[in-house]
Amino acid sequence: MIKEVVNNLRKGNTILYPTDTVWGLGCDATNEESVKKIYQIKNREESKSLIILVDSIEMLKNYVDKISDKVFGILNKSKRPTTVIYNNPKNLAENTIASDNTIAIRIPKDEFCQKLIKEFGKPIVSTSANISGKPTPKSFSEISKAILNSVDYVVDLHQEKRSEKSSRILKIDGDSVIVIRE
Repeated sequence: MIKEVVNNLRKGNTILYPTDTVWGLGCDATNEESVKKIYQIKNREESKSLIILVDSIEMLKNYVDKISDKVFGILNKSKRPTTVIYNNPKNLAENTIASDNTIAIRIPKDEFCQKLIKEFGKPIVSTSANISGKPTPKSFSEISKAILNSVDYVVDLHQEKRSEKSSRILKIDGDSVIVIRE
């Protein structure tokens, strides 16, 4: 199954997939046209940035200029999915980057996500599988028909799983840790 998902990502297709938190809409985070499709599916303005998933600190280093020691400490100790906002991203599709030149990136511990990203070899967009402004679906069965009909590929895995929480989002500013979403 992973090979089929990776083939879709390489073709520039969009996917609907289970993440370490809620079901996500995804695509190649380095492909501007694919990212544009995600914004269209969500009916969301491109000025709102997206969360990106990478499989490791090593991969993360290819997409951000500097990772503070504070980030290493937080990521090593964190038991729950944690997204960190980094300054000065690089090598990503321009439309994944926020207007203040930041990017939100998470390293999922989920086995499927890890294998998918590792096999794909590049970061993947991960934004909740809902139309912008609508509630985030907590399970596959809550995903709207509009979303299901808009994506190119639906991953047939964990469709019975229910997730109550999105990731927490932190921004590290010097020595300060700012909680954006708990």
